[in-house]
Amino acid sequence: CGSVGVGWSAEDEGESEDDDEGEDEDDEDEPGFRLPSPVLRRSDVMSNDMPMIQLGRHRVSRLIVGANPVLGISYMGAMMGQFMADYYTLDNIQRLLTRCLEVGINTWQTSPHEKIEASLNRLRESGRDIQWICLAGTAHAEDPKALHEAILRHRPIAVLYHGGLADRLFREGKIEEVHDFIKRVQDLGYLAGTSAHNPDLLRYAEEKGWNADLYMACFHRLTRTPEELQEAVGKEVPLWGTFLPGDPARMLEVIRQVKRPCLVFKILSGGRQAERPERTAAAFEYAFRNIRPGDGAIVGMFPRFRDEPAENAELVRRFSALSE
Repeated sequence: CGSVGVGWSAEDEGESEDDDEGEDEDDEDEPGFRLPSPVLRRSDVMSNDMPMIQLGRHRVSRLIVGANPVLGISYMGAMMGQFMADYYTLDNIQRLLTRCLEVGINTWQTSPHEKIEASLNRLRESGRDIQWICLAGTAHAEDPKALHEAILRHRPIAVLYHGGLADRLFREGKIEEVHDFIKRVQDLGYLAGTSAHNPDLLRYAEEKGWNADLYMACFHRLTRTPEELQEAVGKEVPLWGTFLPGDPARMLEVIRQVKRPCLVFKILSGGRQAERPERTAAAFEYAFRNIRPGDGAIVGMFPRFRDEPAENAELVRRFSALSE
């Protein structure tokens, strides 16, 4: 792997259990880019030149589309979150997923949510499909029946425990609850793992022999307590101080030690590294130079102004071979 330093750049996405539903109404006059929407059968999903990884029996594009923008979750403030939620009507979600399939992105990672479930149903009813990775928040992580029902309805290829919740349980000494969740999902016949912001959680899971199938690994430890944040940066914490420039290197050190595939997220630092094309490119290059060939990246996309699925897919094609 390439050396890990702090001179890096990158984008967003991974996990949330935010309940902001935004607008669900169909709108014939949606804003944003216009793209043809041919019916893509499952055989059309796998773009020949998109780099792939293997998760169990599933071939997964190294670039996975996330869902925070779809649910109006933004690290740029509440107004941006509302702007995203308003944009992402069901019609525009279909346009996003269709475009992802067209450029070779064949997998979507989200938490269960009414808008997500409606979008998956609508896509599949149209004759198209996208693989779904389910991130289980509080309702599904703590209620086996609710989780089982969500799995049966929407057929994910993998289910992971929410990273924010897992980090909290790790801090409280209750992390074996996450291990029990992983075993419960595996007993249902699905790939299972946990997401984490804290690299020590993944190190613990490996040392204890959890036998997870995969992990999600955040480039930024957004779950520090105020005391932990002060310890890391000093007494005066910046307003946006949760995105620390040294965090990616700390997580990457652990990623290269674990035996399971890792899906990294927040590689664009919640959008902070996506302000200019050259910074976005540098962020993707940093991520793919330092993850392993069997790892992938989850990136949230907001194509209101640019064709982000195509742009991001091209960056993965350009930098994927850097992984060693």
